[in-house]
Amino acid sequence: MSPETSIGLAISIPLMGAVGIGLAGRRPNLREFVTVISALSVFGVVLSLIPGVMAGDRPGLTVLEVMPGLALAFEVEPLGMLYGLVASGLWIPTALYAIGYCRGHGEENQTRFFVCFALAIFAALGIAFARNLFTLFLFYEILTLSTYPLVTHYGNDEARRAGRTYLGILLTTSILFLLLAIVWTWKLSGTLEFTPGGILAGRVEGPLVAVLLALYAFGTGKAALMPFHRWLPAAMVAPTPVSALLHAVAIVKAGVFTVMKVIVYVFGIDFLNETGASIWLMYAASFTLLSASVVALTKDNLKARLAYSTISQLAYIVLGGALATATGVFGSGMHIAMHAMGKITLFFCAGAIFVASHKKNVSEMDGLGRTMPFTLSAFFLGSMSIIGLPPTGGAWSKWYLALGAAEGHHAIFVAVLMVSSLLSIGYLMPLVGRAFFLAPKPDPSSGEMPSSEGQDSSAGGVWSNINEAPFLCVAPLCATALGCVALFFFAPDILGLLQTMNFGR
Repeated sequence: MSPETSIGLAISIPLMGAVGIGLAGRRPNLREFVTVISALSVFGVVLSLIPGVMAGDRPGLTVLEVMPGLALAFEVEPLGMLYGLVASGLWIPTALYAIGYCRGHGEENQTRFFVCFALAIFAALGIAFARNLFTLFLFYEILTLSTYPLVTHYGNDEARRAGRTYLGILLTTSILFLLLAIVWTWKLSGTLEFTPGGILAGRVEGPLVAVLLALYAFGTGKAALMPFHRWLPAAMVAPTPVSALLHAVAIVKAGVFTVMKVIVYVFGIDFLNETGASIWLMYAASFTLLSASVVALTKDNLKARLAYSTISQLAYIVLGGALATATGVFGSGMHIAMHAMGKITLFFCAGAIFVASHKKNVSEMDGLGRTMPFTLSAFFLGSMSIIGLPPTGGAWSKWYLALGAAEGHHAIFVAVLMVSSLLSIGYLMPLVGRAFFLAPKPDPSSGEMPSSEGQDSSAGGVWSNINEAPFLCVAPLCATALGCVALFFFAPDILGLLQTMNFGR
């Protein structure tokens, strides 16, 4: 199979999967079979592209030339290869988890749910492999529209309000800022092609460089830079598999990936270094990074706490790109993968906790590790990766981000990264401590301790009353938790892929 065929299949399989899921809607087992087969197939196709990209090839596919110099076209380069692997690879555990969650929680409108999920993966892969800004923008908007029904899945007033916030912020920023930036870039350079070294050097100068960068950074609302971040906490009203899609698989990663592509292939890191146009973005990302971490400390609702954690972690990636150093770009690219694996684990755990115990707040989770040991152990491993501790993948991405800041002689941003890691300990580890080291609180309805307390040790003690979520919820979160550890050892391979990037030097 040629690389061009592989690109076409990678883009089209999720779309065909969405059609198949819709047609099989009245037969749940068949519908879920189509979902899983589609996920496995597209991941296999994306994997087949790795050897060529690692060897320096940049396979491409032109679908349609809209006008001279402007085409709907795809090309696979290292950063897009990595994002494509993240989106397609994590679709597999997310699909399995969603099946278990939807069945265990008795969700309605499951066919619509899985159709929109497949369409979101279709859009994410279109973004990952976009050869130019036109193609990226088209799939960026498809991603927004295809995930709106997922955010409003429950159809109640709260979900509708969240949907209005979601669409309002993401469409407003993309149309008013991102589209304007793309049109401006076309007028300045006569092209929208992603080019090693960038396309703007010598075509724009002075303060206008920073202004154009600001339009891209804030126009990419999915990157959740403050003050355009409220859509992300609002979207937490959706089912937990949607939260996993938003925070790990597709949505927010599409945002930070877009920012990285623009920095590397539209501006060029050398041009940003020469002009100093990205310094303001370093401070904006640092403000978002620290502020969101502080807000996360105040949230008792677990999903809200994780949402603000995501806003903070996305800012790591933007900061790494704004540093405009090769090492910073490598750290950001690695963090796309490391954060995806860690955060999907945490959201899987939050959903499993809700399915098994109906608890949403951290303050309610005392002793929960005794009845849900697999889930809470997975939460611990996912937390370690988000914090950046070995032996989890997050340790490497944060190391390279810090090296990138040091390489650019920005000691203040090294300090920002370290402080944020300490704050992440503050908002993640209390749940682990409560779950494993505190006794369960009395049952409010009876005033008695849960049945697992005070049992005779001969009957198994406090560990005898295990009450985990359904298997299809627990197995994926255990797999992704182990994935956090596996990424620690596979980090050199990810770095090797990113090091094949051409910065145009």
